[in-house]
Amino acid sequence: MKYLLGYDIGSSSIKASLLSIDTGRCVASVTSPKKEMEITALQPDWAEQRPERWWQEVVNATLQLRVDFDFDPALIAGIGITYQMHGLVLVDKEGEVLRPAIIWCDSRAVDYGNQAFQDLGPEYCLENLLNSPGNFTASKLKWVRENEPAIYARIHKIQLPGDYIAFKLTGQLQTTVSGLSEGIFWNFKQQAIAQELLDYYGISSALLPEVVDTFSVQGHLTPEAARELGLAAGTPISYRAGDQPNNAFSLNVLQAGEIAATAGTSGVVYGINETMTSDSRSRVNSFVHVNSTPERPKNGVLMCMNGTGILNSWLRKVLGDISYEDMNQLAAQAPVGSDGLTFLPFGNGAERILENRQLEAELRGLNFNQHGRVHVARAAQEGIVFALNYGVDIMRESGVQVRKVRAGNANMFLSPIFREAFVNSAGVELELLNTDAAQGAARGAGVGAGIYASTSEAFTGLERILTLEPTAELQEQYQAAYTRWQAILNQIVPLPTTPRHVIQHAF
Repeated sequence: MKYLLGYDIGSSSIKASLLSIDTGRCVASVTSPKKEMEITALQPDWAEQRPERWWQEVVNATLQLRVDFDFDPALIAGIGITYQMHGLVLVDKEGEVLRPAIIWCDSRAVDYGNQAFQDLGPEYCLENLLNSPGNFTASKLKWVRENEPAIYARIHKIQLPGDYIAFKLTGQLQTTVSGLSEGIFWNFKQQAIAQELLDYYGISSALLPEVVDTFSVQGHLTPEAARELGLAAGTPISYRAGDQPNNAFSLNVLQAGEIAATAGTSGVVYGINETMTSDSRSRVNSFVHVNSTPERPKNGVLMCMNGTGILNSWLRKVLGDISYEDMNQLAAQAPVGSDGLTFLPFGNGAERILENRQLEAELRGLNFNQHGRVHVARAAQEGIVFALNYGVDIMRESGVQVRKVRAGNANMFLSPIFREAFVNSAGVELELLNTDAAQGAARGAGVGAGIYASTSEAFTGLERILTLEPTAELQEQYQAAYTRWQAILNQIVPLPTTPRHVIQHAF
């Protein structure tokens, strides 16, 4: 029996999963560390992690995997990587990290991106980049150039978090077109590096790594890395993708009209689109999907909400470090709408769906004589769902059809209350599948290594766990609660006075 190994490089933990090629099923999975990794905030709205810590946890997870499941490392036919998107890792000519990574939820570069959007012009940005430069990787690099010139002068290459892990595995500095697009380094119209944005920021394209295909043999495990991991030197690394394109891939979401969702540290709804559309206010964003080709482009339209699992994690600690299952049971004891208690789940950096505003989390309508722990637990889950639904509404305005959503049976989708609220608020059918990000990365490695002749072959063993549909009675109750939630949000973030519209680009 041969295997595929997938790594999920998250901001909370690293997950390693081993997939049997014969059955298409996960045979072993390890998460490291057991407690969530810290995110350092030296200033308000900053968020940094040390890339070396990610690598150490990759090593720890792999060694533990070998303890838990006795397998011959020579039988691993490919390694795949998925990773937290939009992070910035800087390395010098020796491959040494120059500073902690500026990760996805760091908001320090918002003003640089907003200024670029105005100076380059919304029309140029939306037609060519399909996004505002916003708070993405290119803008974070501009921040380093302006604020840490000594470090900037030593940069040999920039990397996304998954590129760094691939470098530690192979010794090669590389990225993908999908990765370039997530950093806003890609011009969709020209199908080339976004040179005009780089010129505006004063950034040399020489800092970008070599580009390789998402599904391809991108290098082989070095003897040094093999010794650290307890694996076989020469094993091919054959897939890498950002967490949301990979989540869609892991759920077999590859064609126009298909939708994927995830609710980990952040919450995301991700739809596939074959037309070049963009939101006029860049509240949802488009990136090159994993199976896109120049001949037949496919983009993932991504709606992201930062304060998802991180709110649930915070609340768990506040409630006495109880388990997530206990929290779900608490939430189930309160009625739909939490008896008027409303949670705005923001407070984890700039929110794209709110045009990069940085709001604080708020709990509204608290009555000391009426509300208790059960209401707070439910209001938190409902608030997260309503924020996701707010983003889904924007996606629909942008021309993405959202009717059936697929999600992995993981993170907040493990909660029956969360699932019920999501289905009835958004008015969608939900399919839960027996997969996760690390398994998706393993399947991707099989495609890239040529184990599977096509992407469809990679999904042997992928099964539906349950399907959930909205009901008229619950939809009415959740819609009333969602309307109240929107009204409170609109007091803080007023609705625009100009009409919303979709920009379509024919190229």
